[in-house]
Formats: sequence, structure tokens, C-alpha cells
Amino acid sequence: MIIGILKEESPENRVALLPESVATLTKMMVTVYVEKEAGLRAFASDAEYETAGAKIAVKEDVIAQSELLVKINPPTDAEFGQMKEKSILLAVLNPYFNGELIKKLALKNITSFSLDVVPRTSRAQSMDILSSMATVSGYKAVLTAANSLPKFFPMFMTAAGTITPAKVLILGAGVAGLQALATSRKLGAVVEVFDVRAAVKEEVVGLGGKFVEVEGAVDDKSAGGYAVEQSDDFKKKQAAAVHDHAVKSDVVICTAQIPGKRAPVLLKKESVEAMKPGSVIIDLAASTGGNCELTKNDETILFHGVKIIGNSSFPVDLPSDASKMFGKNVINFLKLMISAKGEFNLNWQDDIVKGTCVTHDHEIVHERVKAMITA
Repeated sequence: MIIGILKEESPENRVALLPESVATLTKMMVTVYVEKEAGLRAFASDAEYETAGAKIAVKEDVIAQSELLVKINPPTDAEFGQMKEKSILLAVLNPYFNGELIKKLALKNITSFSLDVVPRTSRAQSMDILSSMATVSGYKAVLTAANSLPKFFPMFMTAAGTITPAKVLILGAGVAGLQALATSRKLGAVVEVFDVRAAVKEEVVGLGGKFVEVEGAVDDKSAGGYAVEQSDDFKKKQAAAVHDHAVKSDVVICTAQIPGKRAPVLLKKESVEAMKPGSVIIDLAASTGGNCELTKNDETILFHGVKIIGNSSFPVDLPSDASKMFGKNVINFLKLMISAKGEFNLNWQDDIVKGTCVTHDHEIVHERVKAMITA
């Protein structure tokens, strides 16, 4: 089997597979083509890829030679135009919001796998790129907040008096939220965490945070650990609770998302207006609308003295380790589809393979994606 690794378009700094992952593939009897300078912004040279067993080529040759292409982001129009019929694509396609691309992939008879819809099961944890990248985002969000805040994070006892610790409110206790909690605590902040899922309270408390509880939340175990839509009555209680805690906070880190839907608006304009000047809001849900009503994706704005940073792409700022984590997820997924002889084996009996495949044989085969696109 021949696998190709393409260079990502700027401002993306990550690469889908680092040389260490290429070495793993070559041991699996797979031939690997890597686009020239694909890993440069992740500090991996072409020479390192060659040492790992890869062949370096220009983009056109990588696409032409490869049976399976591996990317982080969806293919560009130019890349898509060069892809062969019946080829295989593995990337983060964001299929719930990229319906036109999914239709084009099906029309061209490309078998596509979207790593952001890997089933949320225990067996699939080692392939879960959302969790891996959320870890990076949660960590980097706190460092960004600390650099943007006009005060210290930890408490200091000084000759000039006592400096009180920063107060951090985290909205959402998923992987990103818990990593943000752990990092904030390491920096000495006092942290409160809000989440509609009561099941995460123990994890929050275990990491040194205070769990903000609002009665009446609906929790759906079938949602794979994600939050679900709540009643209007609960949303009113939620808004009041978030407002009361936000106005007392120095930093608010927003991480709450619902797969396939717009991010829930948890922090209203009037709450931001009531926050202390100099406060910082980091919105990791910016790409799907944001948890803060005022968030603008990929922009930093100042509103009544409060800095609002809309950034869903923090892994781009830590390309070495983010690429390493992403690559390990990819390798673990590919192992499900590569035989002992290095041949491609599309096993529809495997729930992870089936649950990650979006298009195959001119069809959209992922039921939820199909339902959303054709609705």
C-alpha cells in the first residue's frame, strides 16, 4: 500500500504524520510519500522523513502515487481536483458543516474517513484526535489568558502586601476544560467549572476545581460524553448562574460544544458588560459560533475593557507535540485497516472503521452526516 502525506496550507503549522510515525508505517510494509517540506513548520525536515523510510516528492506526484492520502485539514480545491477516483482520504473533514465537500467526495467516488467522527468508545480512545487536540487547546488557552491578564495568576505574599490569586471560570468540563482546569491550578489560580453533566463533578473536584451546579440538567448517556440540548427552563437557570460567576472572574475559558450543532451561547453580552475591566475571555468554541455572544472567530476584540479571544486553533501554536499526538491517533486508526502484508483492508465489521467512514462507493455512508446533509 502507498500512503501520501500532504503539506498543510498556512496558517496550519502541524503535519499529519511526523517521521517517527512514518517509521512505524514502513515497518508495517507500507510505502510512504511525503510532500516536500510538509513537516517544516512542525520542525521535521525532509532528511528526517527520508531516514524514516519516506520518499520526498512534489504535491502532484504524492497525490498521483498514493492510494491513501493523509491530511489534517480538508483538501483544497486544487488537491481535490488532482485526487483519483476510488482513492482514499483520511483527514479532519468536519462533515457536519462541510456538506458540499462531502457531496463532492461521494460524487468522485472517494472513500473518505473523517477523524473528528471517530466513535466515542473506550476502544477508540487511542484514535480520538478531538481529545488529543482539546488537550493542547486547554493548555494553551490558559497560557494565553495568563499572558493577556494584567495581573498575576498565583497568590503572592510580598513586602508590598498580598497579591490575591486570579479567579478563573471554565465553561465545559470536557477534555479541553479539564486540561484548562489542571493548568490553571498549576499556575495558582482559583478555578470554578460549569458543566451540564453532573457526572464530571468528581473529576473537577479531583483536579482542585469547584463545580458550579445548576439543577435540572438533562444528561444523555448515548451522547458519547458530550453535552446535549437543554430545556428553556434550564437555560434560564444556567444563564443566571454563569452570569453570577463570570462577573466575579478574571478569566473565563469557554470550551462547551455540541457535535454537529452551533456551540451553546453561555456568556451573554450583558454578562461581559458586567465583568471587570482587564478581564479575559478565551473562546475555544469560536469556530462553531462561540460560547460567548460577542465572540468573533479568529479575532481578538475589546469590549468594555474585556478582551475576548476567539480561537479554536490553538494546536497550530504547538505544532511539534500537537503533530506527534495527531500522528499517533492516525497510526492507531490505520492499524485497523492495514493487513500484515501492508495491504489495505476495509473491514466494515469493525465499528470504528464503519463509524469513521463518511463516503464510499459514490454514497454518503455515515448515517448522521447523511441525515444532516440531505435534510
